[in-house]
Amino acid sequence: MDRTLSRTFARLLACAACSLALLGGVASLAWAAKARSAAATTGQATPPLVAGNATATVEQCLATGAQAERSATFTGEMTAIPGTVRMSMRIDVEERVPGEAEFHAVTESGLGVWRPSDPKVKVYKYLKQVGNLSAPASYRGLVRFRWLNAHGHAIKRAERLTARCLQPQSTTEPLSGGGAPAGPTASTTAPAGNA
Repeated sequence: MDRTLSRTFARLLACAACSLALLGGVASLAWAAKARSAAATTGQATPPLVAGNATATVEQCLATGAQAERSATFTGEMTAIPGTVRMSMRIDVEERVPGEAEFHAVTESGLGVWRPSDPKVKVYKYLKQVGNLSAPASYRGLVRFRWLNAHGHAIKRAERLTARCLQPQSTTEPLSGGGAPAGPTASTTAPAGNA
């Protein structure tokens, strides 16, 4: 009888230990996701990447009264995986104005272009700044990632959306017309962090 109770107790203890380990793993994943989300909205550095990871963040969201001064900087970062010779990234900017149900792509020179890393880079970071943002509107980055082998073929692909950059209606500019500047403009930036 004692032997049966001992086995039952051992099984229950093992089940409890497994449950605690699973809960700890889930909690750590939730904590990491929360940390990345908080970092994306505050512009703080994100936790370190592991091989094959890709992140997309809003580096800066500048919402001022004058349209010409409003801008957003979107960042993509990726790490090499085994077999990677070069990595490539593309940042598209999407806009949604009040009354629209979905985001649509902003078409501007310099947006939606694949930017390759230098060969043999382990961590690749790319920045894209878009200025002259309209208001009221929301902007976000759609970042696409490719890991390329020695023949230039993709061995892995991923895409991530950034948090939104909100541009509230300015009280100093008219709602429409009135000689307001045209829509968003993109500035070409050199890849950063080719390490």
